[in-house]
Amino acid sequence: MLCDDCHEKPASVHVIQVFNGQKSESHLCQDCAAQKSGLGLDNNYKFTIPSLLGGMFGAVQSLQDQPARTRPSVCPNCGMSFKDIRRLGKLGCSECYRTYRDELEATLRRIHGNSRHLGKIPVRGGHKVVLKRQINDLKSSLLEAVRDEQYERAAEIRDQLKEMERQLSDGGK
Repeated sequence: MLCDDCHEKPASVHVIQVFNGQKSESHLCQDCAAQKSGLGLDNNYKFTIPSLLGGMFGAVQSLQDQPARTRPSVCPNCGMSFKDIRRLGKLGCSECYRTYRDELEATLRRIHGNSRHLGKIPVRGGHKVVLKRQINDLKSSLLEAVRDEQYERAAEIRDQLKEMERQLSDGGK
């Protein structure tokens, strides 16, 4: 396929734009793509998954507005800064999730629509996860019942909660 602009070189950049429900496609060579305004491509452009994810992390403007003192400068476990995480598009260790929790929360919500895992649960050890989710749901129901002054229902939920918490402390059996 040849470039839509110069009709000489092979198209290596494919741009798909959707505006007001209308889809338009452009197939451009590297040179024409670099000349098009708004694409921001140059001859040294390399697409990688970490650069894409790094761009997503860097796109959250509210993080730039936060004072530097509200977040640690580096992770105490691996030494990665949040700037490094944004640049690389990946975390250094599991401690980074705790260290940069507030920053990651907003990004995960924007990327995935939620910051809580709602997918499959592993077969081994998954019963504890299910039990914890049920306990959290019951706690929410308990608060709702008390707020609505449904004390009999709240007492039943409280008893269910005690039983589930006992099961969790006994190993989830």
